[in-house]
Formats: sequence, C-alpha cells, structure tokens
Amino acid sequence: MKKILATILAVAMLATTFVGCGSGGDTGSTPDANQPEGSTSAPEISVCIGPEPETLDPALNKSVDGACYAIHAFEGIYKFDENGNTIPGQAEKVEVSDDGLTWDITLRDDIKWSDGEPVTVDDFIYSWQRAASPETASDYANLFDVIEGGADVYQGNADPSTLGVTKVDDTHMTVKLAAPCPYFDKLLAFPVYYPVRKDVVDGNDGWTQDASTFIGNGPMMLTNWSHKESITYVKNPYYYDADKVTDSTLKFVLLEDDNAKMAAYDNGELDYVFQLPIDELDALKEREDFGTINEIGTYYLAFQTEKEPFNDPRVRKALTLAIDRNYIVETVSKQGEVPAGAIVAAKVTEGDSTFREVGGDYFSVKPEDYEKNVEEAKQLLAEAGYPNGEGFPTFEYTTNTATLHLGVAEALQNMWKEELGIECKIAQQEWNVFLATRPAGTFEVARDGWIADYDDPLTFLEIFKSDNGNNDCHWKNAEFDALIDQAKAESDSEKRFEILHQAEDLWAEEMPGAPLYYYADTYMKKPNLEGYWDSPLGYKFFMYCTKTAE
Repeated sequence: MKKILATILAVAMLATTFVGCGSGGDTGSTPDANQPEGSTSAPEISVCIGPEPETLDPALNKSVDGACYAIHAFEGIYKFDENGNTIPGQAEKVEVSDDGLTWDITLRDDIKWSDGEPVTVDDFIYSWQRAASPETASDYANLFDVIEGGADVYQGNADPSTLGVTKVDDTHMTVKLAAPCPYFDKLLAFPVYYPVRKDVVDGNDGWTQDASTFIGNGPMMLTNWSHKESITYVKNPYYYDADKVTDSTLKFVLLEDDNAKMAAYDNGELDYVFQLPIDELDALKEREDFGTINEIGTYYLAFQTEKEPFNDPRVRKALTLAIDRNYIVETVSKQGEVPAGAIVAAKVTEGDSTFREVGGDYFSVKPEDYEKNVEEAKQLLAEAGYPNGEGFPTFEYTTNTATLHLGVAEALQNMWKEELGIECKIAQQEWNVFLATRPAGTFEVARDGWIADYDDPLTFLEIFKSDNGNNDCHWKNAEFDALIDQAKAESDSEKRFEILHQAEDLWAEEMPGAPLYYYADTYMKKPNLEGYWDSPLGYKFFMYCTKTAE
C-alpha cells in the first residue's frame, strides 16, 4: 500500500490542491437530518496521521493514511484485531472448501449502514464489481484477479458481472477463487474489498465530499470534512459493536509540515502525531510519549525506466550501489530502519522462516562493503558510456516535502555527486501532486515505498507487473509478468515461494527500483490517550480510544 504521509497546509504550512473539489470547502458540520448523530459528550480526540487525502473512496485510495481513514468508516468481511490477526468483521461465519477454491460467506444479521439501512450481500457484490471494473480505475483492481474471472474483468476483457461471486440470499454468498490464495482473508480486510452503497455512489462522483452521502458500515461515521484542515468522525450508532466504540469525537487534523505537527502536539492541540521532525528525533526518543511502529515495508527509489538514461539497467544498478544506506538510517532517518538489500521487506514470512532469510540480499549492505559497492557502481557506469560520470545528464530527483524525505534526497544528491560524479536536482511536490506524478511517469527518479497490504512477498513483487496500477517504475518485463501469474496459480506452497524468489531474482537483475531501507516509523502519543494500537501493515486504530483527564 502506498505509504508515507505527506504534504500540506500552513499556518506555516503548504497548501495542496485536492483532486475533485476545486478550492476546497467544508462539508458541513453535522450529518444529514436522516442520520443519527454520534455521541460527542466525551473529550475530543485530535490526531494527525497525514495531510489532505487524495480521496476517501476505499476503492480509489492508494495511501496508508487513506487506508487509516477507511478502516474507521468502513468494514470488510474480515477486520484486523490488535494483534494483527484477521477476525470476522461483517461476516458471521466463513467456510472454505478443502481445495481452498470456494469461500462460503454468511453475513451477520445485525450489520447496518450509518443511516440505519441493512448491509446485504448485494452491497458487497456491487462494490467488488465496481472496484474491479476498468471504468473505476482503481490502482488495486488487480487484487480481484484471485477471484475466478477477476483477471479478465480488471483487464477489460469481461463484464464485471462475470466476477466469480454468487448471491445465495441477502446474507449468504459464495466466492470462487481462480487458485488457492493463502492471503485471501487479508484481502477481505483490505479497503478495496470494503462495501459501498450503490444508491449513494452511482452517478455521484462527489459522494465522499458530503457527510450526508458519505455512508459507511464501519465503527465511525463522517460528520465533517473541512478540506485541508480536518476530517471529523463520531461513533456510528448502528455499528454492531457500537458499545465498544469511543464516545469521543475523533478529529483527524490534516498537516504535512513536521515542525507544525510537533508544535501542535506540544501545545496540547494534538493527542497523537505520526512522523516526526528528523532533526528532533534524538531528543524525542528520550521522552516517555515517544513510540515506534515496525512496519512490513520497503522505502525505495523508483527509476522511470522508459526514460534515458534510466532505461539502462547498468545505470540503475550503479545509482543503487552508490547509496550508503547505513549513513542514511543512522544519520538522516534515525527511526530504527534496517538497510535494504532487496525489494521484499525483511519481515515477510515464508513458512517458519522469512522470505528474506531464504532469499538473502542482492548486494551487501554492510558498512565495510560500501567502498566495494562504489567501485562496482563506477564500473557499471563506465560500461553504460559514462566513465567517471562524464556525459551523464543532470536529472531530477522528485520527492514530497516532509523533512525525512528531503533529508534523504539531499544525502542521495551528495552521494551520487561525490562517488559517481553525476548531478541531480531535487524537485519537491505537494502530496496530491506527487501521488499523481509517479503513476503518470512525469519524473526521472522519485522517492517511493511500499507497506505490505498482506503478509506475503507477492504484495511487493506484483506492483512491478506491467499492467499494475502501482507500477511507478513503468517497468515492463514479460518474463517477470509470467512468473507472477505462475505464482498466483500455483497451489503448492513450496513451489509458489520458489517461483516468487525467481521473480525477485529477475527484478534484481533489472533493478527498476533502488531499495533503501525497511521501514520503521515514529509517533508521539499523549499518556492519557488509551486504547490505541497500530499494525505492521500501516494501520492506526483510534476507534476504541478513550481520553482521560491529564
């Protein structure tokens, strides 16, 4: 899932343009008259996990902060508990056939939308067909190819109605998979699989913009979206577990500037803030309210492989090898990250081990081997026609504006200049502009990263498939695509992992991206905010929080 938070606003903050809402404006401070209002008697909880989101539509979201907003307002067949395990959400029970191909799903009989209407099987079928359809243009449409007929649907070769989901009655449906999928329960807890209401969404592109039409089925509901300022949720009284949901109003304050976030937190305006000013990290780590999230994710650089000179794997490898990852994690980011020698993150499991332990690194990340890496980088650059960097064009490194990413950009700029003799300029963009730049390919080298959508190597590898909406590198390799398809069709777990290792081997030979480090993130949380938890998949859960007097 596209991670890292980013860009906006000011009171000393940068303003960003929100896609689809012009200059931005309030949604209104109360829900529609037909919607019950949640309780607001408890103290308000104010948190900051990022800036203005690109969208609140769970089918269109592609960022981690957007997923966090989604889990508060919507819920899937499954949901995640505080231990990161999937447990039934909207489902009463799920039965899986012995061959793993048929999932028989029975919904709870007490699930309702935030306006009191019942949630039915029709809502799920409509939503999955909508998200898989090319007309919706979801970057996650490919995740439906695990369902029978899903690949043809998202590739535009079949009508969405052919997706292998069958209604038995209003609370019972069957799902036919194209092949056994060991992580299908995780997908059923992922935002693109959340239900939305056909009568609300069809013909209304602005349905998420107004509290009266932002109808969800999750623990909380939207009462206000003051664009570029805040998103406000209250308890959804129709949620089946409403008695466990916070009575507090939950305000997501929308900020990018790290220093502005910390100032708001220290002034008592925020109870929680995610991603901190890197120049203050050493001091902040000494505080009792400091916390870390060890995520399953990889921070990497995307090379625009369709543009010269980055269409040459030798150039991409040279720039990759010339990066001193230990310097970056120890001196720049300082959040406890681990230098990365591959694209699949360190904590992804493979049986009783991890995918990384089995596959190893593709280049050494040991400090003592850095000089050797640089020598290899120089040789590759010379073979590509740029000895000592001569003739290499000045290029742009594109990033968003958070202090962490700027610090990394400046370190890379210096390393490439000092070690390879090549020049790059840093181009900073506001968050929503940046989110559009990478898939459009209007960059040369860009900051990128991926937090796992589920605990499996496929979540990292599949994004580099030619037709994947998250393939920011615009890399196309038919052999790699075939290996991914083969892995998805393989029912034998051991053989499947072998194929995925082959795919990563090929990725590393071509190096369309440069892995920098495996994620760790930081936050500050007030001691009187209780009931918060987070997930290695990047989710942050505030719906069960309470705020006591300090």
